[in-house]
Amino acid sequence: MVAVKSHEAERFVARPPPHIFLYLVFGTDAGLVAERTRKIVAHAVDDPKDPFQLVRIGGDELANDPARLADEANTIPLFGGRRAILIEAQGKAFVAAFEPVLGAPPRDCTIVIETGALKKDAPLRKFFERERNAAAIQCYPDSAKDIAQLIDAEISAANLSIALDAKAFLASQLGQDRLSTRSELEKLVLYAHGAGEITLDHVAAIVCDASNLIAGEAADAAFDGRFPALDASLRHIFAGAGDYHAVLAAALRHALDLHRARRDPDEGPHEGFGFAGARFGQQKEAFERHLRAWTRPSLGRAIDTLAEAVAGARREPKLGPSLAARALWSIAHSAGSKTARR
Repeated sequence: MVAVKSHEAERFVARPPPHIFLYLVFGTDAGLVAERTRKIVAHAVDDPKDPFQLVRIGGDELANDPARLADEANTIPLFGGRRAILIEAQGKAFVAAFEPVLGAPPRDCTIVIETGALKKDAPLRKFFERERNAAAIQCYPDSAKDIAQLIDAEISAANLSIALDAKAFLASQLGQDRLSTRSELEKLVLYAHGAGEITLDHVAAIVCDASNLIAGEAADAAFDGRFPALDASLRHIFAGAGDYHAVLAAALRHALDLHRARRDPDEGPHEGFGFAGARFGQQKEAFERHLRAWTRPSLGRAIDTLAEAVAGARREPKLGPSLAARALWSIAHSAGSKTARR
């Protein structure tokens, strides 16, 4: 019985136990499911592109003809060697197809099923988790540690290094899907080819969403009270580089984080507070600066201002840009002497 947790899967797939020949690869991260399936197949056969070595069967086909799996698993390749069977589950039940295979395990044949998320009581998952010769491998979105390891591996393989602030920012932009994460890393490595070290500018140019960066800049300018910078950011946003939804969301999120970082109206910020620790570079500096300058009551008023603007923009979308601009200008005026002027 082998139930492999998502955080254990990389090590397990790299060195699978010799008695395992049935694999169920499942989870919410479709890219990770595909990647781990490929690794298992590559370990099982010499050439996954050879149709005599790798046989593909649809789940619907297997449900209609359960005996086919045992036939395929026990077929001797024309030119010898190992074989693998890849089954793409498509909703229909085909657990019965595995009983004869387990009764007479095939020689040199690995069977892999790839599918999406499965509940704990799903028949297919329960079957694979209880059988000695089978393994059920979870594939859920990467943790922060997983993402950091992926970044290190890809960048090291390209003979590059990465600045600490660039790595932290890059990690914050990745992780929803393994395939998209690898795609973004490949683009970044190609873009930074020959640079020696990947910087924050490289990451901002390739990986992150430019509209989100501009919205964040507008929010920082407002909480700093930097009127020229705020005006420039808003003009950029309303000219088409972003939208008022993004800038209101960025400002409201920033205000809420600051508000949670305060203990009492007259007290200073938490020492080593997590919201500041989660930021880096200029983002961290701005957060800490605003945390020192804004009190809890003033942040509460800023939150109210932004929440009213969000509600008003939902009621009257045509007024959205004006409401967003007015809210941020109001916050900038409130900043006044709170923060260092620039």
